[in-house]
Amino acid sequence: MNREEIEIAILPDGRVEYTIKGVKGAACESLSAVLESLGRIEREERTGEYYEHEPDAHIQLSQDA
Repeated sequence: MNREEIEIAILPDGRVEYTIKGVKGAACESLSAVLESLGRIEREERTGEYYEHEPDAHIQLSQDA
């Protein structure tokens, strides 16, 4: 399992920068939405992980008679 983390830096002028790591694809947007609701967005930059795809989960169910 991949490690998921959010690095948060509070700059001397009060601005906050954060980086989401270990989350591939658009799944990081839901994490970002929580942080973005706390203030005004000045700049957004997607990392390479954003453009990677999470592997699909395949589940097989069988019904025993």
